[in-house]
Amino acid sequence: MATAASLYSPLSSAALSSSSALQDNKLKFAVQSVRPSLIFKPSRSFSLIKASTGFSSSLDTGLTTELDAVTSYSEIVPDTVIFDDFERFPPTAGTVSSSLILGICSLPDTKFRNAVDTALADSECYGLENSDLQMSCFCNKALVNVGSDLAKLVPGRVSTEVDARLAYDTQGIVRKVHELLKLYDDVQVPPERLLFKIPSTWQGIEAARLLEAEGVQTHLTFVYSFCQAAAAAQAGASVIQIFVGRLRDWARNHSGDPEVESALRRGEDPGLALVTKAYNYIHKYGHKSKLMAAAIRNKQDVFNLLGVDYVISPLKILQSLKESVTPPDEKHSLVRKLSPQSATAYNFSQEELVKWDQYSFASAMGPAAVELLTAGLEGYVNQTKRVEELFGKIWPPPNV
Repeated sequence: MATAASLYSPLSSAALSSSSALQDNKLKFAVQSVRPSLIFKPSRSFSLIKASTGFSSSLDTGLTTELDAVTSYSEIVPDTVIFDDFERFPPTAGTVSSSLILGICSLPDTKFRNAVDTALADSECYGLENSDLQMSCFCNKALVNVGSDLAKLVPGRVSTEVDARLAYDTQGIVRKVHELLKLYDDVQVPPERLLFKIPSTWQGIEAARLLEAEGVQTHLTFVYSFCQAAAAAQAGASVIQIFVGRLRDWARNHSGDPEVESALRRGEDPGLALVTKAYNYIHKYGHKSKLMAAAIRNKQDVFNLLGVDYVISPLKILQSLKESVTPPDEKHSLVRKLSPQSATAYNFSQEELVKWDQYSFASAMGPAAVELLTAGLEGYVNQTKRVEELFGKIWPPPNV
């Protein structure tokens, strides 16, 4: 899932272009099973709900499932489609995005459809003379109206996607987030309940730095290189999301990326290696960021990431973990891979400990990060354009 930070929530160098790429075509909603020690913590206190994930504990039988074991180390975030699994997997946090808006519009009976219809009937937007401003207003209102509804359903934070067409415009991102914050304030959703999902281009990371300095929580996504993760941590991003499986897929079909090839020479998976290095960097040097691992492909990935803050996992993997029972004498066989102690012992090169600037960032971005970042941006841009095209066809909405 494009995750949610639940959620949930970093992208490329200035040399990249924001032309079209792969379409991120999954309508996803992140559902989180909350552990008090790892839940997103707003500055204001909220009562928290232990999410029912359909995964029952077997501790009362003297046995424990693999799911019980892994959730003692990391926050497990089921990667689920909202319309199929909303009732089965009550969410504790969520993400509102262009793909979610498209899904809502394709299912008129969903509980969120009124939020979109109300946005399209908004008199403030209708009164704007410029058609581009009018459409931007409709889209902002739709995102916030749906986000507001989600905030009423979940105890955790709601992450709102920022228009990916602004990925290389720091001030544009900041203005867009301020616009969304104002709309959320109008519907009485406080900023501590919110995250803003920003691509981790250099400009996106700089926007996150400015916003975090204001107390606005950011979720940096599309992180595929250490320089992105480290720069995002230095910027103070609240959540940093790395796509493990996508890096692995790239490595199977491409070559020429120094960071990827270095991991392969060590006999390591490049996606898992990046999460490990980023986690150790964050904890060794005292950054506040939480790390989220996404694009998980199998149970072994989960085992190899034990200790990372968040793991976004497909439901089939969670079901397999739930069905695998560990006898009492083996329940400690799953070892935590990532911890503050392991971070202390991790050694970084001087080149990795620089204070990242735009030049060093651009120089360190290898072809894997450049291509995967560009592809992710293309998908987000395409989804946003589809929303605008759809709104142009269905506006004004019926019966409003």
